[in-house]
Amino acid sequence: MQIFSYFCTRFCNTMDFLADLNDSQREAVVYSDGPLLVIAGAGSGKTRVLTYKIAYLLASGVRANNILALTFTNKAAREMKDRICALVSAEDARYLWMGTFHSICARILRTEAEKLGFTRDFSIYDTADSKSVIKAICKERSLDDKIYKANVVMNRISTAKNALMTADDYAHHSGFAKQDREDRLYEMATIYALYEKQLRAANAMDFDDLLMNMCRLLQNNTDALHYYQSIFRYILVDEYQDTNYAQYLLVKLLAEPENNVCVVGDDAQSIYSFRGADIRNILTFQQGYSNARLFKLERNYRSTQTIVKAANSLIHHNENQIYKEVYSEKETGERIQLLAYMSDRDEAMGIAQEIKRVKSEGLTVKGYDDIAVLYRTNAQSRPIENELRKLNIPYRIYGGTSFYQRKEIKDAICYFRLVANKKDNEALLRVINFPARGIGDTTLKKVSEVAIAANISMFEVVQDPASAQLAVSAGIASKLALFAQKINQYTDLMDTMDAYHFAETILRDSGIMTAAAADTTPEGIDRLQNLQELLNGINEFVRQREEEGIAFTPIQDFMAEVALLTDQDENLKDHASRVTLMTVHAAKGLEFPYVYIVGMEEQLFPSQFCNAPSEIEEERRLLYVAITRAMVRCHLSYARQRFKNGQVNFSSPSRFLKDIDRQYLESPSPSLPVRGESAVPRWQNNTWGSVAISRSSTPISSTISAISTPYSAGTRVSHRVFGQGTVIRSYRDDSTGNDKIEIRFDSQGVKTLLLAYAKLEVRG
Repeated sequence: MQIFSYFCTRFCNTMDFLADLNDSQREAVVYSDGPLLVIAGAGSGKTRVLTYKIAYLLASGVRANNILALTFTNKAAREMKDRICALVSAEDARYLWMGTFHSICARILRTEAEKLGFTRDFSIYDTADSKSVIKAICKERSLDDKIYKANVVMNRISTAKNALMTADDYAHHSGFAKQDREDRLYEMATIYALYEKQLRAANAMDFDDLLMNMCRLLQNNTDALHYYQSIFRYILVDEYQDTNYAQYLLVKLLAEPENNVCVVGDDAQSIYSFRGADIRNILTFQQGYSNARLFKLERNYRSTQTIVKAANSLIHHNENQIYKEVYSEKETGERIQLLAYMSDRDEAMGIAQEIKRVKSEGLTVKGYDDIAVLYRTNAQSRPIENELRKLNIPYRIYGGTSFYQRKEIKDAICYFRLVANKKDNEALLRVINFPARGIGDTTLKKVSEVAIAANISMFEVVQDPASAQLAVSAGIASKLALFAQKINQYTDLMDTMDAYHFAETILRDSGIMTAAAADTTPEGIDRLQNLQELLNGINEFVRQREEEGIAFTPIQDFMAEVALLTDQDENLKDHASRVTLMTVHAAKGLEFPYVYIVGMEEQLFPSQFCNAPSEIEEERRLLYVAITRAMVRCHLSYARQRFKNGQVNFSSPSRFLKDIDRQYLESPSPSLPVRGESAVPRWQNNTWGSVAISRSSTPISSTISAISTPYSAGTRVSHRVFGQGTVIRSYRDDSTGNDKIEIRFDSQGVKTLLLAYAKLEVRG
């Protein structure tokens, strides 16, 4: 009788928490008779379904140690377990197998290691350990470290392991062989084999081995396979769209023969192919499990109806998808704002001013934490950071580092610092072996000791090791002297070049740009883009000063500006509420009342590195993720021109903008369009709505006044920096009180100059 009472009470408690779910969620939770695919639209309560399903199984009498729940982050696993404990008891949930793929595999492999030829106390190499082994192998084989970069080699080995390819498989794979030939990595297969040999000799596994060896264990040892299949009666997987082949196979092997597997995810949010994620795993789940049930969670609890419908209209253009119609029962909400700006700087200024405005109104934005600015690449943060600082708007870089604090940027600026001030020992220590010159820590310690003893700078020791009586070999002394000679050559150039051309010369001649360009990993591409954006920033700084009448801007002036900016970073730490700046990839899983998505241009979003149809579809999914982060208001913007690689590049609006149904978009009516140019972007077979083009710090719809000047519209003029052009208009910007003139230059595009400093010559 007591046992019957216990189960009745437990069943009633189960029914109690099921009342928290909507009908679709509840159906997915209670179905437990075989494979189950839950397609969870953005903001539809995916995590709730997983946690309630585990709680339901526990409350239904399934033992905790018979449930395996796999996540992608430890944070997600902890949060899910906390929620489960709140639904049932902590004791009931105590023995759940819950964690990341890697942590669960490591736990099992500690027990089963001897079956794979390891001991139970095997080491797990982190990224730094793996890089160290790869560098040692390349050095031993006298391979060029500019080609065989540790990041590139490690990334390629990781890709192979996630596809469950051994070193021997790699050596006979035509696809990898072709890619290695193109990248001049002719010894890649040999390096992989030697890397594996060294790991085995060290009784060690890297992160990818945890998955690979777990699959090997289950494939090659029938007893182990049957044992773990009998333990894990129910398997649940979070974010299934992000799984790679090894993770797919691991779940497939463990789930057999009963196949009580529940995977939850959203194919529309599959955005990590560069990490090995394979969208086919979720798209073909029902083919892989013949009796699989499909449940769709289509109610969005996050966003307004307009935002959800706009996102739907975008993603429905993808061919490879599991169709769903996400809906919202919240208010209709505002249409998505679309703004065009003349330049990336104008875009940053416009966004910063808009943030200032909505915060001051305080109607729907309580604090800066309610606002996020999303961009496709990290390098795009620089102009936005600059403009937010100017308006004293506090911000944080989520999942990253403030632009001027990034390693490659600090390295570059330290070159400038050392050239300008050879007594700057900290700058010297940072750059003397970057890019690598074979000058190690032991040598630098000796240099420092000699400099301190002689009361001179470290550069003076490096410049003349013999006179300073530095105890190093002739080879090291030669390397030090060559470095000093290079710095002295840069010093001679400093007064002959403006800041931009000087910085460009150093970054290219020193090898910094070459080193970044040689790294084809996503991280390497990111570093190269950041360095290019640094040059963009310096060029912008020089141009601004030219417009103000300053004929020559030395690099020292730019460094003083940067010092002030980085000092402001420290001051901003006092603000609890900040605008969030992040890439769209970093934004997945987050939400904000106000979202600004910038840089909606071809070659940027979609990325210039994406050409294949599958790649374009992933970029479209990335924009879908960006739009669905917004709860109340969403803004899209693009610039008509961006400065890149030393020149102004004209941009085209992103193809994705035409994928969004026009009824969900809104743009201010154009005012004073550019002469000879429509303010309405025209896409092939699709002309729609008006887009206001902003050319200065305020959208063009802001208040301006006509003024009388010698430069009427259509007048041909000449500028000492930008060359010849045609005047578009002259006006007073009432928001600043400045008189301005817009000119379309023959070779530099449209520029807005301060009339007082323009120094124009009428060409007749």
